[in-house]
Amino acid sequence: MEKLFYEIFSDLPRQGPGSAISTLKAAKLISRIFDHPKILDIGCGTGTQTIELIKYFAGTVYAIDNNQPYLDVLSAEASRLGFEDNLVCLNADMLQPGFVTGKFDLIWAEGSIYIVGFEKGLDAFKILLKPKGYIAVTELSWIKSNPPEELSKFWEQEYPAINNIQSNLKIIESLGYKLIDHFILPDSAWMDDYYIPLEERLVFLREKYRMDEKAQEMFDYVQKEIDVFHKYSEYYGYVFYVMQNSA
Repeated sequence: MEKLFYEIFSDLPRQGPGSAISTLKAAKLISRIFDHPKILDIGCGTGTQTIELIKYFAGTVYAIDNNQPYLDVLSAEASRLGFEDNLVCLNADMLQPGFVTGKFDLIWAEGSIYIVGFEKGLDAFKILLKPKGYIAVTELSWIKSNPPEELSKFWEQEYPAINNIQSNLKIIESLGYKLIDHFILPDSAWMDDYYIPLEERLVFLREKYRMDEKAQEMFDYVQKEIDVFHKYSEYYGYVFYVMQNSA
């Protein structure tokens, strides 16, 4: 089923919620960064945000993912745009990427820190930051309290570590980071480059695999998440948290 999972998500502009506008909004919150910074993009996927980081910061981005086809797409796009000298692609584990302590001016993780958990990820990544280095992540967060039971049950199953924004801000402080700012991604960041093309992809794949019951079950599973968002997006969302290493 891993091959089918890749087939669902590989051709999308993004493999999760996000947008160039949101990436740049977060990037502009970061000041006093070194010239030609070293940036680590964790769980880069096909790297839409990676290209934006190269354009904005004019540094070297080390993009890591454990899916080699995603890295191949990113590498080809960077070469097409003339950014091959600004990019290092690595197939690596996000918790054990193999870098020396204090290597990076900036760590970036859009839609990927949930894989290891918000607190665990921020704690693990910190050792890779230079003193006063920055980290920017997006994390699924409750926006409103008292979500409907159907929604609570869905995320209890899919991502039981989901917290509200204030709880995440406390985690940031407890780990020794200084919060720069945070903001909620708009619904368009879920729809334009992710859910809309994803639904179009599902229509195509349902026909392609019309005789495959297990494949249809996977498509139903993916569609369920989209349906939940359409129904309950006012209660939850991705939040960009931008912070600085206080060490």
